[in-house]
Amino acid sequence: MHSEQVIQVEWSGSQQMIRVPQEFELESREAVIRKEGNRLIIEPVNDSSLLALLMTLSPIEDEFPDVDTDLLSLDSDVL
Repeated sequence: MHSEQVIQVEWSGSQQMIRVPQEFELESREAVIRKEGNRLIIEPVNDSSLLALLMTLSPIEDEFPDVDTDLLSLDSDVL
């Protein structure tokens, strides 16, 4: 993989556009862009959703106690 490549800067209305070459593809659907001096820095946005976090956890193997044994049944007519 190359560490740099010359690309074309194009215009779409009042916005500049660049095409990211395949070897520089981001693994995210969103990115953050910022300017430092005359450099543009583009970084992927990590998926920080709760679901993404839960998907990284190992399954829980522990057995949990039955904590609702003394509670009334949800089907009960008693109020």
